[in-house]
Amino acid sequence: MNGKKLRVALLAGGISAERDVSLKSAQQVDEALDKTKYDIRRYDPRDQLPELVRDASTIDVALVILHGRMGEDGAIQGFLECLGIPYHGSGVLGSAVAMNKIVSKQLYQQAGLPVAPYVIVDRKAPPAPAEIVDSLGLPVVVKPEHEGSSIGLSIVKEEKDLQGALEEAWRYDPRCLVEQFVAGTEITGGVLGNHKLEALPLVEIIPGEEYEFFDYTAKYTPGATREICPARVPDEVARRAQDYAVRAHRALCCRGYSRTDMIVSPSGDMVVLETNTIPGMTQTSLYPQAAAAAGISFSQLLDRLIELALERD
Repeated sequence: MNGKKLRVALLAGGISAERDVSLKSAQQVDEALDKTKYDIRRYDPRDQLPELVRDASTIDVALVILHGRMGEDGAIQGFLECLGIPYHGSGVLGSAVAMNKIVSKQLYQQAGLPVAPYVIVDRKAPPAPAEIVDSLGLPVVVKPEHEGSSIGLSIVKEEKDLQGALEEAWRYDPRCLVEQFVAGTEITGGVLGNHKLEALPLVEIIPGEEYEFFDYTAKYTPGATREICPARVPDEVARRAQDYAVRAHRALCCRGYSRTDMIVSPSGDMVVLETNTIPGMTQTSLYPQAAAAAGISFSQLLDRLIELALERD
């Protein structure tokens, strides 16, 4: 950097249902960034986009610490490209397809990755709940087409509850995904890099007994969930999961970093659930935990993400 500080635009907040998570992550990112290397300016896309446009010519790189719609879906990435500001993480295409649970599921299948059996349910022409149950059995998981942090997600164990779960998902999207519930150990695999990809150690996720699954509350309530890194899975399963994480990253056209969630059944079979293009970035979030297990401190991880953002393809 030749002694000159890089001017970093730290984007956080936004308008999605995950606004508070974004702000908390950004605060820790701001604290961890090396102030001898970076001149940091904060921007909240909810109401500070004019300031970002005004300052664009003076900004060297952007860190996008946003989650959900208008942050993780390619919208802000396209805006930054229009402004000529390099940014970390996936581009417009990778962000958009990873945010779409239906499209990403189809791309996983094309890449030969295992997924749980599923059906797509359109609000305008939904099948009867009995038809869905006949196809998938019970329990099933109902998810909006978009959204993160398990927002709008339901686990349905009885047919009588399926209609309500569909209506909850349709609050967020006109289409939703209904997939067969797979019991097992939830793990997540981080990937770091642009062209040369590094699979990070796996993290095992264990929600507290009071939580049916790793929902929004379990994710963000301190002490509600245990994470173990490296995950307690056989070496062969770990290698396969890391391979799946890399293949998912490539299948969805991701860049810089990603984190792919998977379920390992008691038999060792595995399904890929979804890929996060902007994982949570507090020091205790899953991705930084995996990086730490690989010998990469939180501050070093942020340095690496900025370096990857500035790499020329």
